[in-house]
Amino acid sequence: MNTASRRPASERTWVDNAVRQIEADATRSADTHLHRLSLPAEWGIDLYLKDESTHRTGSLKHRLARSLFLYGLVNGWITEGTTIVEASSGSTAVSEAYYAQLLGLDFVAVMAATTSAEKIDLIERFGGTCHLVDDPGSVYAEAERITAETGGHYMDQFTYAERATDWRGNNNIAESIFEQLAAETHPVPAWVVVGAGTGGTSATIGRYVRYHRFGTRLAVGDPEGSAFLPAWEAWHDGGYPAAVVGSASRIEGIGRARPEPSFVPSVIDQVTRVPDGASIAAMRHLADWAGLSAGPSTGTNLWLTWQLIAGMVERGESGSVVTLLCDSGDRYGRSHRDPEWLAARGIDPAPYTGVIEEFLESGTWRIGG
Repeated sequence: MNTASRRPASERTWVDNAVRQIEADATRSADTHLHRLSLPAEWGIDLYLKDESTHRTGSLKHRLARSLFLYGLVNGWITEGTTIVEASSGSTAVSEAYYAQLLGLDFVAVMAATTSAEKIDLIERFGGTCHLVDDPGSVYAEAERITAETGGHYMDQFTYAERATDWRGNNNIAESIFEQLAAETHPVPAWVVVGAGTGGTSATIGRYVRYHRFGTRLAVGDPEGSAFLPAWEAWHDGGYPAAVVGSASRIEGIGRARPEPSFVPSVIDQVTRVPDGASIAAMRHLADWAGLSAGPSTGTNLWLTWQLIAGMVERGESGSVVTLLCDSGDRYGRSHRDPEWLAARGIDPAPYTGVIEEFLESGTWRIGG
């Protein structure tokens, strides 16, 4: 007698329909804009900003959430009635709450109590529940506890971000950038500049440019205290990056107290520390200069982008540079855009604003770091 147990066919039917719904949602969506920002013509450098804030859930993490849900579905980890649990600094949880609602699943986001109120509101608007903890370093263990308690699935973006996205293409962010650059003067950028939260975006872009044999270099801007810079340095020195310990980042969405499993230092050409005040100054300057609202992680990207372009100008190099607008500044009205909030944390953008303005006038970078 055959005593082997089988999963019911109805389970596969639900998963098939869930995949169809996610793919249909993507088909209804247009790609995000690639803005070209004006620089002095004599520099011979084109700057592009990939605006990920135009996704339905308002951030770069919309792509990741889609990939994580598909990964969980095809692996058999997510089925009808599964409670989805995630540890997040906010934006991934917003996007995952959207997809959980699309599939009729409960969603719990485990986040630091310091997460912006705007992000908490968005998660709840998409039907999610927010579980806030005082210690940012405890989000992983708390997410695992809730998963065990509910019998749910822990998405664990920090482990699966680099493997859930197909780095060869399949409409990942790297493929989107290069397709949109195809008709430009410099279709293969000299640099792509990103931040690292899970490490998944830098891993995807770094692998993609190697797979397609592009000469593009990849730079990562890392906030104060984050473990990604020392982890990258440890890898280059032949050490073990995972042994590095940092501190919680004050720039939401990027920077971590530990180098996450999805961080792949070997595909990154440069990692640079960016002061938190510089991230805020660049975020504010973008709004005044280009009329684009962005969050502090975009400011981190731009500060490093300006440094790299200044180096190109000094060396007489032409080409293009691409960076990311990760999310809208609207999510930070009660935090990073609030002068009192910044002052209470000792974050002063004033010394950095003049550096940016002078650079755009002269092409000269007059600050180290």
